Amino acid sequence: MMNRVVVIGGGYGGLRAVEGLSTYEDIEITLIDQNPYHYLQTQAYGYIAGEFDVNEVAVDLYNWSLGFKRVKFIQATVSSVDFVKQEVFMGEEQLSYDYVILAYGAKTNFFSFIEGLRENSYGVKSLYRAFNFRKEFENVIYKKLQNTDDSSSQELNIVIGGAGLSGVEVAAEMAHVIKNYSKTIGSRAKEIKIYLVDASETILPGTSDYIIKNTFKRLESLGVNILTNAFISKVDKSFVYFKDAEPLEYSFMIFTGGIKASPLNEVIESEKNKMDQLLVDKNLNISGFDNAFAIGDCIEMKGADGNILAPTAQSAERSAEYAAKAIKNRIDGTQYKGFNSSTMGIFVALGGKYAVGEVFKYIKVRGYIAYTLKTAITYGYYIGLRLRINTGFKNRI
Repeated sequence: MMNRVVVIGGGYGGLRAVEGLSTYEDIEITLIDQNPYHYLQTQAYGYIAGEFDVNEVAVDLYNWSLGFKRVKFIQATVSSVDFVKQEVFMGEEQLSYDYVILAYGAKTNFFSFIEGLRENSYGVKSLYRAFNFRKEFENVIYKKLQNTDDSSSQELNIVIGGAGLSGVEVAAEMAHVIKNYSKTIGSRAKEIKIYLVDASETILPGTSDYIIKNTFKRLESLGVNILTNAFISKVDKSFVYFKDAEPLEYSFMIFTGGIKASPLNEVIESEKNKMDQLLVDKNLNISGFDNAFAIGDCIEMKGADGNILAPTAQSAERSAEYAAKAIKNRIDGTQYKGFNSSTMGIFVALGGKYAVGEVFKYIKVRGYIAYTLKTAITYGYYIGLRLRINTGFKNRI
């Protein structure tokens, strides 16, 4: 008997779930995503700063799916899921399943209490918005390249709201690129200022002292202006306003200060937290439905210690691996333990060939060695995708 599994979402978790499920010959998989591509969001910092091209941050899901024997891809927007009838709805279309995995992630939370934030800033969780932000960054560089009259110099400020992992990596890579541009556009490169702003007391809240201390030093060496305990109250087309500080004039702004659940969570009838993330049981099941799993950023995920895990690609992939194995266990009628995960480590890309990393809380590295390790991990993931795409492309022909 062939078991039908539907995976909703082509992000890190969704793709890892498909990979795990595809190893079982009694399972056929349908992957659904509203976009025809997988966006490597962990590489957004390099794409925005012009270090990576679009083919290095996007993967065609149709060709990728053809690289497997029992995987089908459907480009569609899922409108709802009926857990009782075991059906996924895509507008007027519907698809029945034996098991379903919700892996559609989250989106940037442009806080509604900050007036003008949504209208005047960019996010990085979608490829389209990252593309627009890249154009704005290149436009700033072009303006300085055009300006040959040093007497008419003017500072151009780039503001990054949110000093979590994404914000820090974007700030560092942009600052590194600007520093390198001093060879091309001379001293005018110094007129482009990067501001990293966060309401927290520190950058990278929730990480170790080692990561925070070395990241701070690297950002300072790159000339990034770090503003902590800075509460943004309003954003208009020209200024960022703070609760207890002078307004900051800016050229453009990116916001990475938080996430909120996908709109699909609004129609999912299940318990949720304050951010509308789904609350699941120890087996990552939607309450009351042991054939419905939810993974990654669309849920509130807890680690082995009971603490909430950060919404990272690593957490999404670990939960996906668990869900794939749990489904096979249920099909075979074998027992399995609840999801028990923790963060294995963290690497922070900090511009050029420099990074800071920590693995299992004991192995601490920085500089080129950390950069090499992070690159190897990313490259391994990327090559895995490319091999499937190559196979799928050949199968298509």
